[in-house]
Amino acid sequence: MRLVHVVTLVSDGGAFGGPTSVALAQLEECAARGHDVTLVSLWRGRSPAARRLGAVRFLSRPAWRVVPGRGCLGLMHPLLLWDLWRAMGHADVVQLHAGRDLVSLSALLVARLRRTAFVTQTHGMVEPRGHTLARVFDRLYVPLLRRSRCCFVLTERERRALTDVLGPDAPPLVSLPNGLRVGDEAGTLPRSDHEVVFLARLHPRKRPEAFVEMAALVHKEMPEARFTLFGADEGSLPAVRQVIADRGLTEVVSYGGALDHSAALEAYRKAAVYVLPSVDEPFPMTVLEALVEGTPVVCTDSSGIAAELTRRGAALVTDGSPETLADAVCLLLADETLRRSVAEAGRRAIEEVFSIRAVVDRLEDVYRGRPGHG
Repeated sequence: MRLVHVVTLVSDGGAFGGPTSVALAQLEECAARGHDVTLVSLWRGRSPAARRLGAVRFLSRPAWRVVPGRGCLGLMHPLLLWDLWRAMGHADVVQLHAGRDLVSLSALLVARLRRTAFVTQTHGMVEPRGHTLARVFDRLYVPLLRRSRCCFVLTERERRALTDVLGPDAPPLVSLPNGLRVGDEAGTLPRSDHEVVFLARLHPRKRPEAFVEMAALVHKEMPEARFTLFGADEGSLPAVRQVIADRGLTEVVSYGGALDHSAALEAYRKAAVYVLPSVDEPFPMTVLEALVEGTPVVCTDSSGIAAELTRRGAALVTDGSPETLADAVCLLLADETLRRSVAEAGRRAIEEVFSIRAVVDRLEDVYRGRPGHG
């Protein structure tokens, strides 16, 4: 099939984040299956845009600031309309990674004028908004979004938000997780029997202080255990250091700073247990990355993937309190067989549900007119 995806922005600094990464991962896997794939987007970078991003053909125009003060939402280039028109004219399937922005609106308009069937994926970017500019924008945007063959949603929260925005005329909302590429590296490094890691932003939402409180409780039962927090500080590091000092854990809990992606994967592979104490995480990618690397996970029941992990025995899921986190960590540290069982279930969950291969299996079904999952 000839597949065209549209995303608002590709940049050498990763400014648009998740939607761009998801689009490229999907297209790379589609290309590996023999599909002809193209990504259309604005480009922002220190050098001219490449013609290909890995296996993906890349059509782009420089990102111009058309509407000041609106971030990525106000970016556009007039000649991108021509790129969209040309690319969609040759496509068998068009997928729009659509937010409330000028590129997404332009892509929806071109698809409609071209009479091209398209699917959308909103990445949590389309939620009810009450301010005047959003209401004006939505008068054109929402009717076009309703013309999607279907719209992919990541979580139930996103499903509810889109239902509120699109109303009773919404297209089918089809569940589609983000996918990870599964390699063969897990288990190739010596793994500690007593190292517990936190790897996320040090931000109140991630609750790094709860990790330290958990460490204090585990240390009382298992003095040999050691704990490391990795991640960029986004406001919580002073509080973390204060709790470490107050609990007398300076020899037990350390802060390892921010890690690049390859170093983060190595940290997962060496650890006995990965703990994410954050609550209300729609789709915790660090949990999935740990599972890919064969690391047993302890997380909270408010995560968007908690039910699936619980059903599969692929993680120890807690209520998020330091006490229940500590109980779960102690269980894993004390029982190598349990660690191995949870890790193996986690890898199976990735392979069957959360791998990019499983995601593109679902995409291909939708592209061929077999949505399958509501």
